[in-house]
Amino acid sequence: MGITKDLADPKSSLDKPDASELGILRGRVCTNTALRLAARRLGQLYDEALAPLDLKATQLALIFEIDKLKGADQQGPTLQDLATRLAIQLSALTHALRPLVRDGIVELRQDAQDRRTKHGVLTPLGQTRLSEAVVRWAAANDQVEAVLGPASAASLRALADQVASDAFLVAYKAENRPPAQLATPGSEQAGEDRSGHRAE
Repeated sequence: MGITKDLADPKSSLDKPDASELGILRGRVCTNTALRLAARRLGQLYDEALAPLDLKATQLALIFEIDKLKGADQQGPTLQDLATRLAIQLSALTHALRPLVRDGIVELRQDAQDRRTKHGVLTPLGQTRLSEAVVRWAAANDQVEAVLGPASAASLRALADQVASDAFLVAYKAENRPPAQLATPGSEQAGEDRSGHRAE
């Protein structure tokens, strides 16, 4: 039961994938890996642009959202609202806020009605850092756009928005059929063709 391999020669099994593994990989590319590599490269470029301010691109996105979501009362968004907006877990948001709170860029304030609820608010230093960072971010963003070209940059953003959308997730999970079975030698059952459809 499960995946078994001949353990007699572990080195050879690591060096030489068996025929079924090669068949599975043939013709497939990993979309996740490609996107992660692209995101890592872009992240490094934006981080370099913001380094003189001791900010990272992810931190700029965070303080930008805090500023953007503040209400007329200047109270700032709740941490739960902020986590939802950024599509991250509350624990991850709390971890990301720690250095910003420590450096005096963000302040956490208790809600006036519910003391268990906290709001994120930019301090005066945070407002200054945001203004400075946006100028540096814009320069990096314009350079990325120039290198890719406006059409490619727009296509990249549109595809990223599509993958990040709720509609994509719903469509991915709404498939009633199971993922295509990975055929291995001798795995076809009698009465079914290679695609998994029962022969009539």
